[in-house]
Amino acid sequence: MDRFSLTCKSERDMDKLAYIFSYYISDIVEHVLCFGGDILNITGNVLLALWRVEQNQLSDIITLVAKCSLEIQEKFGIYHTREGQDLQLKIGLSAGQISQVIFGDERQQYLLVTGRDVDDVQLAQRLAQANEIVLSWNCWMLCEQYMFEVEVMREDEAVKLRDMRIIDPFDFNEHFDKCLDYLPHYRTSAETLRTALELDLHSELDQTLRKHVMKNLLKKIDEGQPVEYVSEFRTVTLVLVSLEFCKTAWMLHLCHLIQEAALYISTVIEKGRGQLSRIFMLEKRCMFLCVFGLPGDKKPDECAHALENSFSIFSFCWENLAETKLVSISITNGPVFCGVVGAVARHEYTVIGPKVSLAARMITAYPGLVSCDEVTYLRSMLPAYNFKKLPEKTMKNISNPGNIYEYLGHRRCIMFGKRHLARKRNKNHPLLDREKELEAFQVAQQKCLHQKKGQAVLYEGGKGYGKSQLLAEINFLAQKEGHRVLPLMLKEADSKQCFYAIQTLMAIFFEIDTCPAYYRQAYLQRQLHGIMEEQLHCLFNDLLFVKFPLSFKVSHMDDVARQKKVKACFIKVLQEAVRETPLIFLIDEAQYMDAASWEFLKTVLSSMPIIMVMTLTPVFTLCGWAQHFLQSPQAILMPISKLATTSLLRMACWELGVVSIPQELQIYLHRCVGNPLYCEVLCQDLLCKDILLFHVLQKEEEENSKWENLSAIAMKSTMYSISPANSEEGQELYVCTVKDDMNLDTVLLPPFLKEIAVSQLDQLSPEEQLLVKCAAIIGHSFHIDLLQHLLPGWDKNKLLQVLRALVDIHVLCWSEKSQEPPNESILVPSSVNITDQTKEKKTKLDGGSASLLTLQEELSLPQTEVLEFGVPLLREAAWELWPKEQQIALHLECACFLQDLACRCGSCHGGDFVPFHRFAVCSTKSSKGTSRFCTYRDTGSVLTQVITDKLQLPSPQDSFQFQMKPSRTQEAFSSECCRTEQEFLDQVKRKLAQTSPETDLLTTKPCHCKDILELVLSPLTQHCLVIGETSCAFYYLLEAAAASLDLSDSYMAFFYLRKASSLLGQPSAFSFLKKHKVKICQFEEATFCCLLSEVCFNMGHITLAKKLARKALRLLKRNFPWTWFGVLFQTFLEKFWHSCSPSQPPNNPSENKKKLAVLQQRVHCLSLLWQLYNLEATASSCRFACLAALMQKHSAEELANEAQVVSTYVDLSQFSQTMGNKEKWLHYEQMAIQKSSLCWFSREGLLATAQLVQALAYTKLCLGHLDFSIKLGFQAREICRYLKKPTLENLVLSVLFRSAFLKKKFGLCVHVLESQWALISQGYDVLGLACFYSACLDLLLYGKGLLCRPFSECLHFFQIYEHSCVLISQSNVMLGVHSSLAMCTLKSSSLDV
Repeated sequence: MDRFSLTCKSERDMDKLAYIFSYYISDIVEHVLCFGGDILNITGNVLLALWRVEQNQLSDIITLVAKCSLEIQEKFGIYHTREGQDLQLKIGLSAGQISQVIFGDERQQYLLVTGRDVDDVQLAQRLAQANEIVLSWNCWMLCEQYMFEVEVMREDEAVKLRDMRIIDPFDFNEHFDKCLDYLPHYRTSAETLRTALELDLHSELDQTLRKHVMKNLLKKIDEGQPVEYVSEFRTVTLVLVSLEFCKTAWMLHLCHLIQEAALYISTVIEKGRGQLSRIFMLEKRCMFLCVFGLPGDKKPDECAHALENSFSIFSFCWENLAETKLVSISITNGPVFCGVVGAVARHEYTVIGPKVSLAARMITAYPGLVSCDEVTYLRSMLPAYNFKKLPEKTMKNISNPGNIYEYLGHRRCIMFGKRHLARKRNKNHPLLDREKELEAFQVAQQKCLHQKKGQAVLYEGGKGYGKSQLLAEINFLAQKEGHRVLPLMLKEADSKQCFYAIQTLMAIFFEIDTCPAYYRQAYLQRQLHGIMEEQLHCLFNDLLFVKFPLSFKVSHMDDVARQKKVKACFIKVLQEAVRETPLIFLIDEAQYMDAASWEFLKTVLSSMPIIMVMTLTPVFTLCGWAQHFLQSPQAILMPISKLATTSLLRMACWELGVVSIPQELQIYLHRCVGNPLYCEVLCQDLLCKDILLFHVLQKEEEENSKWENLSAIAMKSTMYSISPANSEEGQELYVCTVKDDMNLDTVLLPPFLKEIAVSQLDQLSPEEQLLVKCAAIIGHSFHIDLLQHLLPGWDKNKLLQVLRALVDIHVLCWSEKSQEPPNESILVPSSVNITDQTKEKKTKLDGGSASLLTLQEELSLPQTEVLEFGVPLLREAAWELWPKEQQIALHLECACFLQDLACRCGSCHGGDFVPFHRFAVCSTKSSKGTSRFCTYRDTGSVLTQVITDKLQLPSPQDSFQFQMKPSRTQEAFSSECCRTEQEFLDQVKRKLAQTSPETDLLTTKPCHCKDILELVLSPLTQHCLVIGETSCAFYYLLEAAAASLDLSDSYMAFFYLRKASSLLGQPSAFSFLKKHKVKICQFEEATFCCLLSEVCFNMGHITLAKKLARKALRLLKRNFPWTWFGVLFQTFLEKFWHSCSPSQPPNNPSENKKKLAVLQQRVHCLSLLWQLYNLEATASSCRFACLAALMQKHSAEELANEAQVVSTYVDLSQFSQTMGNKEKWLHYEQMAIQKSSLCWFSREGLLATAQLVQALAYTKLCLGHLDFSIKLGFQAREICRYLKKPTLENLVLSVLFRSAFLKKKFGLCVHVLESQWALISQGYDVLGLACFYSACLDLLLYGKGLLCRPFSECLHFFQIYEHSCVLISQSNVMLGVHSSLAMCTLKSSSLDV
């Protein structure tokens, strides 16, 4: 097992190792238990089993154990793994007397098994080769030798077991029954194999057994946490202490020595939150395994604590423990598996990983030393002079252990500190958001110069907030003004050296810190000449490492007098220096300053005009003199706040060397939480992992004809952009994008940030830790019903109590829509109609599924129980702590829970976002009815086995019931057929005024599809990807993309489709070689192309959009011609064949919904096609557009959906208007008005009505009926606001503005523009922004100087997006923009003249 462990190079390898080891050990443990044995401990890769019997029963039990060993070797002797590393088993047997010794105190106790026969079994195990069984000589002498076939190993006094001789009348079954009488603890009828589980919780024995369990694990057991939730992957520091005793030492005396060592070790490491995990013996050597950083015990400086504690243990054991021949300690740091291994009846909490094996190898390779690996050396941040590099030695099964160091203990080095700061100023990266902090320094500087008094500015902020960068900027500004600056950075070890900070500052002041040692005395003497008496120079001998002759005057001074004189001399020297040049002390990490230095600086501050600038970290407790210094009226404490989001994004651009970053990277950087250091580390990590692509910024945006090339400049308006720091002529500027096959959601945290986050997580209580870990599985935002589903045994009151505690400390926060949780759950029945069959099914579900229905009902209301992480780093780190097996099981639970919620909200009457999506893909299920979702199987987790069969794709039986027959209310309204626009407007007003539920009209319940997208669909795709169900992930990615487009968010749709594209794999150049990585049906591929086409259309890539729309139609078995002859022929067929064979609505809708799904996608593709061709003002394009519009009309009529028919007539009306055919234009409008009566009973119908009202408003604008156009515009906007359709609302507002503008109602124009700005300012709609700024320019020109946005802002926008594909494709918009700009420029130039 060691060899396999040492080959692990990543956490994923260790995850596999832990799973394989646990699975392998569990089988062996169960086999041992079945044969009546018990497991004493599982240490590393060694399992120690025991059969406890009387002396006269040994021979029978040896036969039983030998049979057990042979069966274990036969079944588990060699275990082949997929990684190519075979696990091989070696077994050693011994028999005789052993001693069980308990060490420790009243708080913690440890069991140690020792004796000659324990040494014998260890020797036998070492002598055995792979797949062999070796008996010690004592075991061989006590057994029934005629029963065994053996090979005697006389040189080692052991025997190798070959096989057992089964001869008459021997019967092993009878022998087994006989041995059961010797094993009274063997449980044959009881449910539990461990009698300790049946003890009373308050019994004396139970309290004694609890002392053998580690405290942090015991807390989790007491809280009832499942065993599966206890295991974690985390970085720890391991300390292995080896005490080698003299061979002549008595066992009783050794036990006393081990007890003394155990008490001292556990006491010392407890201060650094370390734990003594295990004690074990190997001949005359006793080993103590200590672990720093176990769950609940993480500290940022654990490596330093481990080293210091180890040296203390080494000194104590060597000096105080007699009979100790050798003391060796090894320290390693790295990721390990900390968790439970074994069988259900016998678990063991252990630590597994390559660093455990490395620590054991270092003990043997470097005896008698305190040695550590290179990772521990670097992460300890201790001075290098406390270490000594050791020579490289060969270690078993380790090819490259890295550098090994000896820790020499904390020593004072005979040298000065260095004159430097932690950061250097970067002239290309100016300081961000630190104007107030710099102003505080400048104010102190002015006070010092004018008032001739000392001033101190202390900047206090967390780690990584930019304190050192601020000092570097102050250093630059002060030197620029001619001030003399003395910079110094302190470390934690410096706080233990008295007067160290002043010693180093004065050495820097005298400039002797950098000169050669032999020249130091002469240089100092010149500096002091004329300031101090020469006989006092010897006062600085020990302090400044010089050798002036000791004078008679100084020799008669005591230590106190000398210290006072030294301080007086320093003050005098500084006073002389300040008269010539202003002096500034810069001290970074001042919390590490010693008390004597604080006292001296307090005196200096009050006695001379000097400026002191320091930085502090608030988590440290300052000494008394530091508190006095801060209370001085001349000292100012300035807290440093977090950076604003825009400043962090600017910093990220600088770190990456680009001028623009995409939106998904902006979302990824939210985990920085305003910390500049976090931003820097994350950016460097992205560069190291090669996740980003860099492109030269092109002024002119070229249209792409391939989807694979689109991501480079996709949605350019969503990128955060900055101006280059040094923009030279001809310099190439770069933008970055995320690689298509990369998912930033699954990128692991850098180790540095993970350690910080884990230490923060371990400061929480065990209940809070478990809640955070489960919430991390769900995602950044989560509903408490789903969270409770993952927390077994938690009721709602306990959940809310822990949640409130986490909200109070800002780990979690309530969603913006709900700042406080409800005292009582207020649920209103969902408006979704569910079939009777589904209702019956729901009533049979368990409590978890009942809460699922509760969540479905609440999602149709404003969110009341939705939270999100206030510290995103904490969520990422908590997610990474889960072992992979448990991660998959929990993600599978979440997917099962969310699956039934993946539909439109209740106010939208349910259904799929891709119409009838589930009906179109239902044929991909197998004949047995099992979903393609159910492919994951895992025998290692009971939880996984239980829930795997529950997860299925949405089935048609669980779908929502669509009303196919009109109700009485619908029939009443349908009889209100409108003939004129005025009648239609009156009907709209009347129906908008009716809000009663009985009429089922436009109610006050808003749409919550956006919440479903964020809380259900988006997390569901992530859950599917984690568990490896790519088919279902593709299904929900399409749903999420369709929902995003429905919510007018093209960029998020592009984001989801890019993920779906990566699942399909790279397309082949030859169509017959095309093979997708994920199995999808033809309808899903067509839907994918259709959604891509719409996204490309919104992005201005017209050629690619047409190509994709044609492909989608072909997949939907509806070809669209490529040539003008094909257009003519297809037009003839559409006109005459369709009129001769009118389509009839389907008789059985439930059986024809797959056909409806296909027709719906056809209508959408054809609508896109005529709009795409309509953008090209050529005769050929007009023919294609006319054919597409005709085919759309026929497909919509075949669909037999009133809302779709109305929407199609509106499209045809707009198309006819652009073609200049007024007769058809008004004809289709009239038909749409007549068909609109039944469009008030669904969200789809309301959307069609809104489109119709907007089209009528635009029609009246074109015909000059401005008042009527304004009335229609207001009604259309009211419906759009209810539907939450910002794109359509923006279009309505544009028409409304133009009508009001031509009517010269400039006050109304300003109101409309303000509403439009509030609508689009937070989005990424380039076309909407262009129309808005164009309207602003028109209002500026003709609206009596009214100004909504500054002219410079309008000009800046058009300069940036002048070459955008989105605007270039809209020639009419660009024409209006350029004309408005020309007129404004001309007007401005005429005013200047």
